Amino acid sequence: MTIKALLVDDEPLARRLLREFLRPHADIDIIGECDNGADALQALGELTPDLVFLDIQMPQLTGLEVLELSRRDHGVILTTAYDQYALKAFDLHAVDYLLKPFSQARFEQAVSQARKQLQQPQAGLQQLAAQPTLATARLERIAVRDRQQTQLIAFDQLISAEAQDDYINLHTPGRSYLKTQRLSELEAGLDPARFVRVHRSWLINLDHLRAVERGASWVLLMSDGQRVPVSRSGQERLRPLLPD
Repeated sequence: MTIKALLVDDEPLARRLLREFLRPHADIDIIGECDNGADALQALGELTPDLVFLDIQMPQLTGLEVLELSRRDHGVILTTAYDQYALKAFDLHAVDYLLKPFSQARFEQAVSQARKQLQQPQAGLQQLAAQPTLATARLERIAVRDRQQTQLIAFDQLISAEAQDDYINLHTPGRSYLKTQRLSELEAGLDPARFVRVHRSWLINLDHLRAVERGASWVLLMSDGQRVPVSRSGQERLRPLLPD
C-alpha cells in the first residue's frame, strides 16, 4: 500500500529534513507541502493524505487549530520545538509528538506507530489514536525559551520542578529555568516511577533525592542542596518508593 504524505512546516529546512528522513521509505509518497496553517487545512480536504507531518507554530493557523478545524483523528505526527502542547495534541488524537530537534531513530519510531494505526480498520482508528503508547505519550525532554533561544532539558538533568504563580521553576544542575506551564501538565507527561509530586507546589526526580528528614513534617534534600517540603499526601506517595 502506498502511503500519501503531506508535509506542513513554515521552515523550508524543516521540510527538507522530513524529506530526507522519508527517503528510505519507498512506500511513502510525498504528495504536497504547505508552509502555513490555512493552506494545510485546504490541502487536507483536497489531497486526502494518509499521513501528515504537522508543525504547531505556523502563520495564519496553528497545527492544533488545523486539527480542530479539520476534525482529523488519525495519521498525524506533530513536529514542534515546544513541548507544552503535548497533552492537547493527544487529546486531538495525534499519533506522535516529535520534539525538535529529533533524530532519525526517533522519527522512525513515530512512522512505525503511524503505520500501525493506518493498518487498523477504519472504525478502529479513533480508538487507537486516543490511546497512545507510553513510549509516545511521555515526553523525552523539556523545551524552555531562554534569551530568545530554545533550551532542551533532558529529564535526567531535571532535579525538581516548583510551581510559582503562572510558571514552573525547573531546577537543574547549575541553574534554574522558568517556564509558562502548570505543574500538573508537566507531571502528566513524566514517568511516575521516576518523578513524584510530593507537594502541591513541588515535583521531584527520585534519582536526585539524597536524603529524607522525617518528623512531624518531612523535608527532602536534593542533589543541588534544595530542601523540598513534603505534604501528607506526598508522604503517602513516597513511602512505597523509599527503602525501609
